Amino acid sequence: MHITSASALWFLPFLAPITIWVAWSDLKFMKIPNVAVIATFIVFAGVGLIALPFDEYLRRYVQFAIVLGIGFVGNLLRLFGAGDAKFGAAMVLFLPLNDLGPFLQILAITLLAAFVTHRVAKRVPYIQRTAPDWESWQRRDFPMGYALGSALIFYLGFGAFFGR
Repeated sequence: MHITSASALWFLPFLAPITIWVAWSDLKFMKIPNVAVIATFIVFAGVGLIALPFDEYLRRYVQFAIVLGIGFVGNLLRLFGAGDAKFGAAMVLFLPLNDLGPFLQILAITLLAAFVTHRVAKRVPYIQRTAPDWESWQRRDFPMGYALGSALIFYLGFGAFFGR
């Protein structure tokens, strides 16, 4: 991994509550709130100035713009939801470009685990009774915020312990 332990440790405490909120909101309402995306962006804008060299900090905004554009097109093609696209763009602010491969591996594993746990959990009556009003139990599509937020936290956690 190319993320530094220091930058991961700077970002992690601020992003953990936001990503939990994103996951919960997507599970309950099948929506990632815009304010959660804005909060993620604000964390980067503020903490990134401290956690990253300035040239890297600026480069991440280019990544954000590219991923936001790709997300816009993907949403138009109905490949994923608008909230997923916006949150994905905000997430990429926290990834050095040379960590894209390791992050995609974490995302793939997290996505598979989240999908399986969600599909199993929605069929367990006890779990459904603990969250009876979750829209994701009723819908066929998958709450990607559950996987996206988890992947970002795992990535930063690995970075905190195994980063350079």
